[in-house]
Amino acid sequence: MSQSDSASCNLKNLIILSLCQALFFSGRTLTFFAAALVAISMLGDNLIFATAPVTAMLVGTSVATLPASFLMRSWGRRWGFACGSIIGFSGALIAAQAVALDNFAIFNVGIFLSGLYGGFAQQYRFAAAEVAPAHLKEKNVSIVIAMSVLGAFVGPETALIAKDWIAGTAFQGTFYVLAGFYALSAVIILFVQIPKLTEDEIKDSGRPLREIMKSPTFIIAVVAALFGYVVMNFLMVVTPLTMETLKTVVFTHENIKLVIQWHVVGMFLPGFVTGHLIKKFGVVRIIATGAAILLASVLVALHGLSFTHFLISLILLGVGWNFTFTGGTLLVTEVHSPAERAKVQGTNDFLLFTGLAISSLMAGSVYHYLGWAWVNYAMLPAILVILFSALWLRSLRRKEQAAIRATAQ
Repeated sequence: MSQSDSASCNLKNLIILSLCQALFFSGRTLTFFAAALVAISMLGDNLIFATAPVTAMLVGTSVATLPASFLMRSWGRRWGFACGSIIGFSGALIAAQAVALDNFAIFNVGIFLSGLYGGFAQQYRFAAAEVAPAHLKEKNVSIVIAMSVLGAFVGPETALIAKDWIAGTAFQGTFYVLAGFYALSAVIILFVQIPKLTEDEIKDSGRPLREIMKSPTFIIAVVAALFGYVVMNFLMVVTPLTMETLKTVVFTHENIKLVIQWHVVGMFLPGFVTGHLIKKFGVVRIIATGAAILLASVLVALHGLSFTHFLISLILLGVGWNFTFTGGTLLVTEVHSPAERAKVQGTNDFLLFTGLAISSLMAGSVYHYLGWAWVNYAMLPAILVILFSALWLRSLRRKEQAAIRATAQ
């Protein structure tokens, strides 16, 4: 393949993966926004399990991560992604029907099934790295992640627009829209061109997973992405509940929507420059900077309960997550060969979304029993773990570079 053909193929793949990522995260933000409000409607004053739908979605994503990775190893990325989209489509239809039945258990089943698609869709970012020339890998990954910014507007806006499409059943139409997002992604992904692994690569299992997981780079990759995501998720899932149930301040659904929208803008808009920043300053510095921004988010949240406090805190929360998650993703791509990528990427995402599911369920309980302030206090140790882990990896890499220079002399 000529250089121009290679560049054209990379651009085509990047556009397709970016569109699918945008549709996926539009569905994700729609679910975060609508599921919390549906849960409040179904549960009444007992909000202990108000975050159960989001937890079910994250459990579904966690459960699907390893099967998705190995399915794509056998079938290829294209058909693996399409399969995941169809599963998500089915779950969204079940959730829509559960809203009509006012059945919280079935609603959670539908959200769980739609969450299974997440185990597949989270690999769009890895696929972007695989199809890119070496000098464009950081840019490809950050652009695909950045395209999720469309979800900041499409998800919450369509949630409210479709809320009353079906008379007498609030939000049923919203979950039919969710099904439409996933069906469209199943069609678009069929046009992607990602080479399947060769027979030799499929036969080669690579190094033992345990050996790879001992690598400091893999450890910090997991720590940065996992703890950054836990902090973001813990605060994001509780924010709509807090704003909806505050007695001293009255927030409308429009207020809540704006906070979630700008939070998602903070999560993904920086992605258009994060790759450039990582290339210029190094991935470890960007992860450490992300941890500092997450800390700033918590401090703002603890400072007050006005609309401005929620807005600024959630924007900072999104930016901090972007730096830690993008940095963690790129670190993962450094530690595996093509033959090892399924087990390494699958294990990374399994650890990531298992932690997220646990944190999501805990968030509802912490909020119910201790309140909004302690939801924020609980995240301080996680933020410090990210920061000190990044500094540790930076120290190790400096020692390795010094050893190399000493050997060369």
